[in-house]
Amino acid sequence: MDIRKIDDTISVSPQITYGDVAEAARLGFRTLVANRPDHEEFGQPAMADIEAAARENGMTWVYMPVESGNVTDADVDRFGAMIRDSEKPVLAFCRTGTRCTMLWALNAARTTPARELLSKASSAGYDMSGLAPRMAQQSENQK
Repeated sequence: MDIRKIDDTISVSPQITYGDVAEAARLGFRTLVANRPDHEEFGQPAMADIEAAARENGMTWVYMPVESGNVTDADVDRFGAMIRDSEKPVLAFCRTGTRCTMLWALNAARTTPARELLSKASSAGYDMSGLAPRMAQQSENQK
């Protein structure tokens, strides 16, 4: 499992397996978020299995699928509400972790300077520089 810490409230990961969930719980994650649609790719673990493992390990499960390459403002809104309301720390996963990082960055851009967010994402191994114009738009929309 390749967990990448963004900040104290959220970490992201590429696809996890049923067996990874117990380790995530042991590491202290309280909420597990799937941003990957079930059956997005052949051979991907079933979300129902991962959900069962989350519940078995005392974690809150959130299934919030987002289509790869099509992160909408509604997706960002839902993600932001989930982060605000979830027990932390949160572990979000998708195919590579990029989608989760995009959702986090676009939501956080509403209240935090983009350069700070780009730095955090980069430290976690994700280049979000291509999102800078959209992050600026998110910030402007909050004024």
